Formats: sequence, C-alpha cells, structure tokens
Amino acid sequence: MSNWKYLTDRLAAEHHLTDEEMKAVLLCDAPGFDEYISEKARKVREAYYGKDVYLRGLIEISNICRNNCYYCGIRSGNTNCERYRLSKEQILSCCDIGYELGFRTFVMQGGEDPFYTDELIVSIIGDIKKKYPDCAVTLSMGEFEKESYQKFFDAGADRYLLRHETADKAHYEMLHPAGMSFEHRMKCLRDLKEIGYQVGTGMMVGSPYQTAEHLVKDLRFLKEFRPHMVGMGPFIPHHDTQYADRPAGTVEMTVRLLAIIRLLLPDVLLPATTALGTIDPVGREKGLLAGANVIMPNLSPADVRAKYLLYDNKKVTGDEAAEAVREMEKRIASVGYEAVVARGDHADFRE
Repeated sequence: MSNWKYLTDRLAAEHHLTDEEMKAVLLCDAPGFDEYISEKARKVREAYYGKDVYLRGLIEISNICRNNCYYCGIRSGNTNCERYRLSKEQILSCCDIGYELGFRTFVMQGGEDPFYTDELIVSIIGDIKKKYPDCAVTLSMGEFEKESYQKFFDAGADRYLLRHETADKAHYEMLHPAGMSFEHRMKCLRDLKEIGYQVGTGMMVGSPYQTAEHLVKDLRFLKEFRPHMVGMGPFIPHHDTQYADRPAGTVEMTVRLLAIIRLLLPDVLLPATTALGTIDPVGREKGLLAGANVIMPNLSPADVRAKYLLYDNKKVTGDEAAEAVREMEKRIASVGYEAVVARGDHADFRE
C-alpha cells in the first residue's frame, strides 16, 4: 500500500496524524489521492449523519463593522462600501419567510456593528425563540466579552460561529490591524465553549502568506479545541482591500481540507460554503462529496444581499436566494444526499 493510502487509512481509523504526516497529506500530489480521501470522508460522514444535509437560513444583518481586517470587503476603512443594517422587524420577517421554506436554524451574521447592543440582540433572540421554539438561533457577530455571550445564551441563542481565521499568531497579525488581538479571539472561543454554546470556528484556505505549516497548526488547533462546527472556505480577494491582487484559495485544497477535517473530527458539522460555490459552479456539491453536511442559503432581503460583499464575485442570485431553495434541494439530491427540515444539532446536543 502506498504511503498516502496508509496515512489516509490511519487518519480515518485513529482521527490523528503527526504534524509531519499531516503536512504530507496536505501536500500530496499523487493521482487518485483526492478521490480516495473524499470517499473515506463520505463514509465517516454517513456513519454519523446518514444522507442528511442541514439547511441553515443565513440572515446578513449588517455590513457595518468597527474592524479593519485587511482582507475583508466590509472593513471599516472601505469608504466605497454601501452600508446597511437590518431592523429587528426586518430580521423577524426573514425568519417568517425561512420558517415557511422549512428552515429550522436561523443564522444572524454581521460585522461588529455597535448599533446591536446586548439588549437589542437579547430582544431579537427572545422574539425568535418565542415565535419559533422548535428552531435554533445561531449568532455570528464577532467578538464580545464573556458577559455579553452569556446574556445571549441565556436569552436562547444555541450556537455561535467565530472563525479563528488562522491559529498562528504571527500570521493573524499579517491579516489584522494592531487593534485586533489573536489572544482575545482565542479567549472568545474558549468563553463560548465554557458557557455551553455549540461553537463553530474555522479558517480561510489560501489566505495571504499562508503556508502548509500554518494549515497544520490550524488542524492541530481544531483537534485540540474540538469545535462542533468548522466553517471554512477559500480566500477570495476583494478589490477594495490591500490584498486585492493576491491569488484566491483553490477549490482543490478547500475540498481536501474538508475531507481531512471530517476524518479528524468525525461528528463535526461541516458546511459547504458560499465561497466554495463562488470559485466553482459545483463547488458546494464537491464539498458535500468530501464530507460536508451543511449548506446555508441566504434569507437576507434581496435588496441588501449584493451589499454584504466580504469578497468579490459573491453569489447573490440564483440558488443562493431563499426563493430558489427547491433548486438547491435538487442539487443536493443530484449528488446522493437529501436536504432535511431539522435543527441539525451536533450529536453532543441532541435530546
């Protein structure tokens, strides 16, 4: 048996490799390797989740952000960005539409917009849970102090997504301004887990200055932290950032990492992201075939979808729109899986 098959089989069986072995898997260029590891990942995914694909209703509540991350299209320093924020009533209207379409998880995602105070966020969560007690509420709104996270949890928030972006401090500082702290990002993730959230984190694939060693460090962090979800997509440059001319991450490496993460964390919830569908028309299908089991269609009002541009060429029409969710279900079915009406909790949080 060739070395890459041996390493893949060991990863599938033991959910662990040494750093050097993981690097060898990441950089493997053997013919047939990606098909082999994707098949292994599918078997593990189906052992834990069957053929189910969970749909999450994504509501992009604001593109106003206090941060100035060097890679992000909605960074505070981008004066060309047309800003917006959704009112509480607009957010609840998105949930009404989503519930009718069969969504049982709503994901409130936005920049770090000071308009959304702790009290307002608590009020929105409470209203959603009161009207739709059978639904999960996920927040993806950046860094807060532990006291705020606790308030949101007590109000009924079930999950929190906060990508670490990179597990290497020096690399983090290449991607973020001095006012942002790698240590604080990691503290936020620890706080969320201690409170009791289902916690999601993740990284960009192919981000500026990223090396194979950085990715190995990301995988080591994921293994040690054991998040309930890993949201990971390719870096895609935005024209109004200092990294506008950097090359995008590749679909090949993103899909390979999805398979690796499925083998590393067998029961993790793993989205096939919009960014993956942006760089490849069938990118999300490729992600599903490499172990992913979550897709997040956009429930945001149609007139703001094009304004929430973290990167260039984002899919904002067609099957990313909630109105076309049935088309998305067909695409999921085309690769042998089924979109289901369910909260889609991590195995550790099922009743």
